[in-house]
Amino acid sequence: MDYINRYALSLLTLAIFVVASNAKKLTEVTDQNCEVCLKFMTKFIDSLDPDVKSNPTKIEDEFRKACKSAKKAENRFCYYIGGLEESATSILGEMSKPVSWSMPADKVCMKIFRKDEQICDLKYEKTIDYATVDLKKLKVKDLKKILEDWDTSCKGCTEKSEFIQLIEDLMPQYAPEAAAKRRKTREDL
Repeated sequence: MDYINRYALSLLTLAIFVVASNAKKLTEVTDQNCEVCLKFMTKFIDSLDPDVKSNPTKIEDEFRKACKSAKKAENRFCYYIGGLEESATSILGEMSKPVSWSMPADKVCMKIFRKDEQICDLKYEKTIDYATVDLKKLKVKDLKKILEDWDTSCKGCTEKSEFIQLIEDLMPQYAPEAAAKRRKTREDL
């Protein structure tokens, strides 16, 4: 019986060691390891008026306003630090005080990361160059995503070719420059 307890304790210790050694360790914030926080905070700090920059309460109010128009990954970032009404927790003070001290965005993100590591797990979605992409090589999921970004859908579409046809039909409306480049490329061939 004692042997089983020691074995279980050894396994538990090993599991804790493995989890601790796999924990995310950041020494600095960059575009590669914390892109959403860094880009959003840089844009936010640059948009603040000088009279707002020195007051943490005003900074938090402005942050909440900025979060109202945030989409996708930036909206998620706002949710994580408490910039949205539906946020479960709030660590806005970890953001607003350093900003009021004129701390740069990368250092602010590092402070936020120390409180909530998932901040740096956020990534922006890859953008598709509509002018050069071969729609036939995209997955149906990606084709649906394009239509979703254009606030439309392909009702009744069952074949990949139907999605592609709809995208090509709508491209002049939603991505006119890309449609013109695609048309010119076809004419050159």
